[in-house]
Amino acid sequence: MTYETIKFEIADNIATITLNRPDRLNAMPPVMAEEIGDALDQLGDARCLLITGEGRAFCSGADLAGRADSKQSISGGQGAYRALTRSYNPLMMKLAKLPIPVVTAVNGPAAGIGCSLALAADFAIAGKSAYFLQAFVNIGLVPDGGASWMLPRLIGKARATEMMLLGEKIGGEKAADWGLVYKCVEDEALMAEARALAARLACGPTLALGIMRQNIANALDQDYASSLRGEAEGQRIAGDSGDAREGAISFLQKRKAEFKGQ
Repeated sequence: MTYETIKFEIADNIATITLNRPDRLNAMPPVMAEEIGDALDQLGDARCLLITGEGRAFCSGADLAGRADSKQSISGGQGAYRALTRSYNPLMMKLAKLPIPVVTAVNGPAAGIGCSLALAADFAIAGKSAYFLQAFVNIGLVPDGGASWMLPRLIGKARATEMMLLGEKIGGEKAADWGLVYKCVEDEALMAEARALAARLACGPTLALGIMRQNIANALDQDYASSLRGEAEGQRIAGDSGDAREGAISFLQKRKAEFKGQ
């Protein structure tokens, strides 16, 4: 399928989504959120998802005007509410429920909804020129895209409060020091690092990796006993997979496992 605001391809079991409005620093109108969501429905046999931005930005936030011919302008409170509930929030929920790992390669600014998208990954890798910004306070709005849930869990209440109430940029290196992202690398190494990690994950036991990411997400809101039950159920499912059998055989044969994602 041809998209208007993103590029989408699958190669070597890796699905890559590239936000493709470089002239607007990949600002995200509702149509982009919907196109990303549609691409997530087309993952097929992909075993890892990589998301990045075209040009010098990851995503500079929501496009408050949208396309010139769009009826989905999100200016004004009611318009923003409608865009969030119809377009942005469904995308974030779909990402959270994916059965495969997600990597983001963050180049340049990741602001507003772009910050939430970048940090929704299992592994966010930032270039040194990248920065993360919750600028809503500067225009009299509140963080969205799941930021209020995500940031305190990633970096704690004090730093999340700093990001949201002061609205200052957090650079790539500081983000890595805080534990906001997986790592920060030189800009010129960003895509190679991200693709290498995506390739490693795409060669892993895909069913088990998917269960892991769901168990981690669930555990953030569960008590200990519920997490134990979830792990047992996940072990039951993963233990019957072809990859688990391959893992056991490769261990006995003292060789590296060759997982098929099954």
